[in-house]
Amino acid sequence: MISSKLIKRDKSFFLSLFSFGTEPKKLNKTFLQVASLLLPLLLWSVICQLKLVSELFLPSPLAVFYSLLDMAESGILFEDIFASTGRVFAGFIIATILSVPLGIAMGSFPSFCALCEPLIAMLRYMPAAAFTPLLIIYLGIEEAPKIALIFIGTVYFNVLMVMDSVKFVPRELIETTLTLGGNTKDLLFKVIARYSLPSIIDTLRINIATSWNLVIVAELIAAEVGLGKRIQLAQRFFRTEQIFAELIVLGIIGFTLDMSFRFLLRRTCKWAV
Repeated sequence: MISSKLIKRDKSFFLSLFSFGTEPKKLNKTFLQVASLLLPLLLWSVICQLKLVSELFLPSPLAVFYSLLDMAESGILFEDIFASTGRVFAGFIIATILSVPLGIAMGSFPSFCALCEPLIAMLRYMPAAAFTPLLIIYLGIEEAPKIALIFIGTVYFNVLMVMDSVKFVPRELIETTLTLGGNTKDLLFKVIARYSLPSIIDTLRINIATSWNLVIVAELIAAEVGLGKRIQLAQRFFRTEQIFAELIVLGIIGFTLDMSFRFLLRRTCKWAV
């Protein structure tokens, strides 16, 4: 009798975790989030312990941890983090400053959208890395081409996604604002921008990942420090444990940024979450 109750309870627990469209309880959600990190780590440890793959190709978690510790103690790790983060933020902030107003304008004024969208849509399909030779010719090999590469790889996606979020503003809100005597400025800043803000923040949260992907490519342009540069050097000397360590750092920074944007969304748009 007791065992059958336990079975039913376990069954209901798993059904509650994976019910379609049902938000799991807070404790269950935390359990799933922790499990998503621990299970790959456990699998990685088992593979290394059983020596199913050579340590040259798959270093153990302990070897990666010691490599991370060595880089932290020498100061290399923090120098790389500072350099890469600075490049990403510079390129992404410039892209945001340009893309958000442009996207709002394209979403609000169909004629302006017809003028700009074909060109931006075409540029979006040009790989940012393909601009590297031109950026070196035009801007040299210092920080400018690295930041420009991140900017190019992010700005077009931001513009089109912001434009799409503006198009979802209810027509009723726009008509009501105009009926009550609102002008174009009121419509843009008090209605369209505010209504689209949650989607814009979410767009930035998604597209900053593109900037982090591009920093690896950007740091191939004669960089002396940076996470991408360190990965390149580690690959040259077959230091796979260092490559894994740098990748984990990139993942942790990316996860932190993602959580920061989610926190910003909850703080500034409580009505939308």
